[in-house]
Amino acid sequence: MGQSTPLRRTAIVVEDDAIQRDMIALLLEESNFEVIQCEDAETASLALKARHPSLLITDINLTLKMNGIELARLARMIDPTLRVVVISGQPPASPLPDGVTFLSKPVYPVTLLREATH
Repeated sequence: MGQSTPLRRTAIVVEDDAIQRDMIALLLEESNFEVIQCEDAETASLALKARHPSLLITDINLTLKMNGIELARLARMIDPTLRVVVISGQPPASPLPDGVTFLSKPVYPVTLLREATH
């Protein structure tokens, strides 16, 4: 008989800096997340609708039209229970949607994991 594998949670990481995106993804993968990496909010919004993740981590400043705060707002509209963490080197210029956590860069791995698994 085959062994059953524990269900892995899915996380979407949105960061236009490939090195930072890879580091966050690796950290989450080591904590048993399946990670979908996106470099812009438009791609992430499609992944949100298709994959129904339990976690979204997004930078505020992204390429293309939508920024991370707009993506966080959209994500919470799609799934009000979704855990959303917004990261940036600068404080957010506009208020964050209810239930969204802000972390300042540089983000420490322990802090990020605490928020991701909260």
